[in-house]
Amino acid sequence: MRVPFAVPLEKEFDAVGFGLNAVDHLIVAPRYPAFDTKVRFTDYKLSAGGQTATAMTGLQRLGLKTAYAGRFGADDAGHYGLQTLVDEGVDARFAEVIEGARTQTAFIIIDAGTGERTILWDRDERLSYAEQDAPLELAARGRVLHIDAHDPPACLALAREARRAGAIVSLDVDNLYKGLPELLPFVDLLVSSAEFPHRLVGIEDERAALREIRSRFGCPVVGMTRGVRGAILYCEESFLESPAFSVPGGCRDTTGAGDAFHAGFLYGLLAGEELEACLRTACAVAALKCRSLGARAGLPTRDELSDFIRHASPL
Repeated sequence: MRVPFAVPLEKEFDAVGFGLNAVDHLIVAPRYPAFDTKVRFTDYKLSAGGQTATAMTGLQRLGLKTAYAGRFGADDAGHYGLQTLVDEGVDARFAEVIEGARTQTAFIIIDAGTGERTILWDRDERLSYAEQDAPLELAARGRVLHIDAHDPPACLALAREARRAGAIVSLDVDNLYKGLPELLPFVDLLVSSAEFPHRLVGIEDERAALREIRSRFGCPVVGMTRGVRGAILYCEESFLESPAFSVPGGCRDTTGAGDAFHAGFLYGLLAGEELEACLRTACAVAALKCRSLGARAGLPTRDELSDFIRHASPL
């Protein structure tokens, strides 16, 4: 199925991102600890993450040109997180360092047997954007604007500007935020976590919930990621599905798999692929991410992705 909107051919950047960055403390344990117990961990890693920052890193590693806007704290974690983007080649001139603020931090406990994780996180309120703070100049510079729905009024301002400039608006969302209903009509591509559609429209059936989102908000393409069950999209009265793929060497860590999925989908979209191929590419990038500890270490290069897709085995 063809993508139901026109993707601009030429902009300064292939994709621009506005949203979260984070610094993650990853702790691998042989099992998730029971309350009031002591468990010796088997591995630890400090890693940069965050939904939008990771998606832009994934696209950059696949050979595209990206830019990121978001706020870092003026602490060691912020310096580290910002530098990781610069080192990857992501244009970070629109990023800000907020004096006195702490960078968003997460402590992530990973089950060594499954790679599944539990996240404890905190975001300093001083990192939030008000509508008037939105870096509007960024929105028109990319073929795609990718956002993660934190700070919805600022996201809405950017989405409107992107629409005026003919760019595609992509949204990664997993929870309800104040102002989100006003943002959704400006979104072309909405792919959420599996739990989000029910939270938004109150319908448990996955397909019925996606239909309702499309009907209520008008997003041309809506979908959800479903972990080991792959992903599903709804577009022009049809459903498209892709299985998840086996992780090379086994799943080590699912942290950032959704962010990687978005990078893969946008990579296919920007390459002119049809929706089925975009979905398959997204699931492939997510699977490759899960081979390594942390949100970004396993993100593939273009050659790694091409080789994996040729030989990938569905779960």
